[in-house]
Amino acid sequence: MAGAPHLEGRHLGPVASAAQFERVQALIQSGIDDGARLVCGGVGRPEGREYEAGFFCKPTVFADVRPEMAIATEEVFGPVLCIMRFESERDAIELANRTAYGLTSYVHSADDERIRRVVPRLRAGMVVVNGVRLGGRAPFGGMRQSGNGREGGEWGLREFLEVKAVSGWPAPTSR
Repeated sequence: MAGAPHLEGRHLGPVASAAQFERVQALIQSGIDDGARLVCGGVGRPEGREYEAGFFCKPTVFADVRPEMAIATEEVFGPVLCIMRFESERDAIELANRTAYGLTSYVHSADDERIRRVVPRLRAGMVVVNGVRLGGRAPFGGMRQSGNGREGGEWGLREFLEVKAVSGWPAPTSR
């Protein structure tokens, strides 16, 4: 459900700008045009006067998404979920890693051994397992075209440091 950021409870707020709203709308339309099955949502704003101001997008779910579709290859940065079929664990990992981006991957499984196998093979800066949120001190950042830097925690501070490697440093002298 969409809602204004100041409201209590869980809900989706607006996207950041008019340009981002238009980009999300264009990607949703491309999913429809490319033949993905629209499960819910779609182009436009949610119904209601409270959504007329701000850049609210309808929460949208697509099924039967193919790997070559723009909604499967682009970072949408909007409330759009794409469901893709896969035959095996290996196929699922290949699909997840096929994109040029790599901000966050999500793994949902009751099988702890599967989680231990899959997570290290995902090329993403962050992996969320079974919906457990990352802690406030966790590093934030992606891989590939999602960027390689990190924000947050010790890793974010390292971005501001300069590292110097020295060879041949003399041993301390005894007095």
